[in-house]
Amino acid sequence: MASSLTCAGIIWAFLSFLCAAASCVGFFMPYWLLGSQLEKSVSFGTFRRCSYPVRDESRQMTVMVEQCGRYASFQAIPSAEWRICTVVTGLGCGLLLLVALTALMGCCVSELISRTVGRVAGGIQFLGG
Repeated sequence: MASSLTCAGIIWAFLSFLCAAASCVGFFMPYWLLGSQLEKSVSFGTFRRCSYPVRDESRQMTVMVEQCGRYASFQAIPSAEWRICTVVTGLGCGLLLLVALTALMGCCVSELISRTVGRVAGGIQFLGG
């Protein structure tokens, strides 16, 4: 397998993949904010949450659901700012993954990544970050 990447390009490809993977894991995990509510530990991220309060209409009280899950819909995310954060962070992770996987393919395929493609990929990474 021939590669058009230099040693620095190969290092860039692997570091790009590691950073993209770390960003995606951080985006999908619901441990951005930790705290307690109704004497239970709670945590949530952009679109997942663990141990959240729900109104029980049959007993007319608020109970804690002690499980992790996504919000029921995009509109169920608490605020407009949090929805914007979800979209922007998700798009950034998608861009980072796109560049990282393209760079890794460049390690195996010759003439895939030229100087111009490398510069464009760097710009996309900057935008994704």
